[in-house]
Amino acid sequence: MIRIIIILYFFLSFSFVVSSQTIDKVVAVIGDEIILYSDIESQIIQYTSQANFSSNVRCDVVEDLLKQSILIHYAKLDSIEVTKDEIESEVEKRYKYFEDQLGSQLKVESYFDKSIIEIKSELFNVIENQMFVQRMQNKIAADIKLTPAEVQKIFDQLSSDEIPIIPEQVEISQIVVNPEITKEQTQSIKDKLNSYRERVYAGEDFKTLAILYSDDITSAKNGGELGYVNRGDLVPEFERAAFKLKKGEVSEIVVTKFGMHIIQLIDRKGEQINVRHILIKQKPNSYAKQQANEKINDIFNKINLNEITFDEAVQLYSDHPSKNNNGLVTNPTNMSTLLDLNDLPPFLKSKLSKVNKDDILNVGYVDIMENDLAYRIFKINNKIEEHSATFENDFTIINNIATSYKREQIIEDWIRNIIKKTFIKIDEDIINCNLKNYWLKK
Repeated sequence: MIRIIIILYFFLSFSFVVSSQTIDKVVAVIGDEIILYSDIESQIIQYTSQANFSSNVRCDVVEDLLKQSILIHYAKLDSIEVTKDEIESEVEKRYKYFEDQLGSQLKVESYFDKSIIEIKSELFNVIENQMFVQRMQNKIAADIKLTPAEVQKIFDQLSSDEIPIIPEQVEISQIVVNPEITKEQTQSIKDKLNSYRERVYAGEDFKTLAILYSDDITSAKNGGELGYVNRGDLVPEFERAAFKLKKGEVSEIVVTKFGMHIIQLIDRKGEQINVRHILIKQKPNSYAKQQANEKINDIFNKINLNEITFDEAVQLYSDHPSKNNNGLVTNPTNMSTLLDLNDLPPFLKSKLSKVNKDDILNVGYVDIMENDLAYRIFKINNKIEEHSATFENDFTIINNIATSYKREQIIEDWIRNIIKKTFIKIDEDIINCNLKNYWLKK
């Protein structure tokens, strides 16, 4: 399979310093795009810093840069649009990631030995090129649909190393009992959030209040700031309130599955917003938890004594919306009913690794994947041990691999054909690499 690597996809090299003795120069021209000697050297440093890289890394880098350059050249010729707002939104996300990892703006600047302005400027250029490459690839290889026979043919060509290992998976149904949150507790949270809102309008800094009081530990470190997000990235209730705000305005209380929030709009760029929020989670008191625990134990005993079936108990007692689908648990990220044990909290992974199909177990006060601690009973509908993917049992995964393979093949064919119409000049002495023949026109 070919590799069309999007340079600096997530961890950026930020123009690593090449040897001070080397004078930078243009080593390739692809249409209107150029490749510098420093581009190759800086990317080689990034490749070799990773655990797995080929012995022919220089040629891999050169091939990737050539492919990217021709995609960018024709993306611009075809008037593929990449807006400044889109790029800046992604710049903010990437920069926020670095700040979260390193701890502060000062530490980011120290780590890369650049100012925040320089870092964001270089990020801007890298992300702009990424977007051109991605959108041109999507245009070239749009709407790929394979028949089962085509998927089977591609699957049969895969080496054993290319066939994915499917981790241990379970399908479970659940009965959920939520500890009661009293009206007094709910009102207390509302009073706190309303007081914070009033303090902001009285002149206090929302950022400071978020650091002091927000239960969202991650964003609290940044004064409650989430960074730029697109419409559709946030839970619906939060998003509706956030997109209605004017710059600097603070929302009324918003209730989501995570708890209660107040939100302040920092900036909006079309369908992208940057907001701060203060979250207070609704935490049950010890008495409510004891009552819920007793209820779940009682339900579990009734099932074990055959006084009621699991399915009947779901309908009678479960507090979770999954009761409308007989308690079936789905992964919120892909809506699959098969859950990878590796994606579950360690306690649950350990517990579920020892179960068998049709087992019913009281797992206590746990969260699965949705930030919703509650008392739960599980029924194991199915359990699949770790295995190499097979065409019969893992068709969706195999189909995705085959589609990706076909996509790469289409892009590779397009590049081979478009080269014939493209001005290309490569300094073979400097590159010193055995390129595939189609780059070097004879």
